[in-house]
Amino acid sequence: MGVGIEHNPSPEAESGRAAFDVVAIAASAGGLNAIGRVLKNLPENFAASIVIVQHLDPRHRSLMAEIMNRHTRLRVKQAEEGDALHAGRVYIAPPDRHMLVNRDHTLSLTQTELVHFLRPSADLLLESVAAAYKDRAIAVVLSGSGRDGAMGVQAIKKMGGTVIAQNEETAEFFGMPSAAIDSGNVDLTLPLDDISSALVTLVNGSISQ
Repeated sequence: MGVGIEHNPSPEAESGRAAFDVVAIAASAGGLNAIGRVLKNLPENFAASIVIVQHLDPRHRSLMAEIMNRHTRLRVKQAEEGDALHAGRVYIAPPDRHMLVNRDHTLSLTQTELVHFLRPSADLLLESVAAAYKDRAIAVVLSGSGRDGAMGVQAIKKMGGTVIAQNEETAEFFGMPSAAIDSGNVDLTLPLDDISSALVTLVNGSISQ
């Protein structure tokens, strides 16, 4: 949608600075596989930090970070209170905790009330990312049922960020991507296996909108 590839590097690329500082990923049903495939294809020197909300069973300890670490060159961890975000690292919201990005680019975890019956909430994460990073944020909505993330991508877009949604053909559950697309705030709707390369291109500053 109005997105084209430039042949000349952007000022950000020429100066060595990434065009985006953070990628926020939201997923639910079918999301573990989708997240794994996105992370697997990102380079070790990926120049943005990644924060992830995946809806998990709150009654059990999550092994998601350990599993993802086996399949990506990036460093993956379950988020902890006060973590500072670093490029090339992945932070996963723990079960039953909302994860928020603060304006100083650290993480807060809360057990405040459920949002649309969910904790963690993709909407809360994306809204906090939009406030903290403004136009230097990318949101990615992957496979999942329900509408979590649709309000959050509106916040990302309002602050000048970029939004990607997984397409219907490759999503195991299209509820979350569809809700994001229906909000009118999605810039790119892509097959799952094209999302990693799009993120690299965006962060390196070679896509203009």
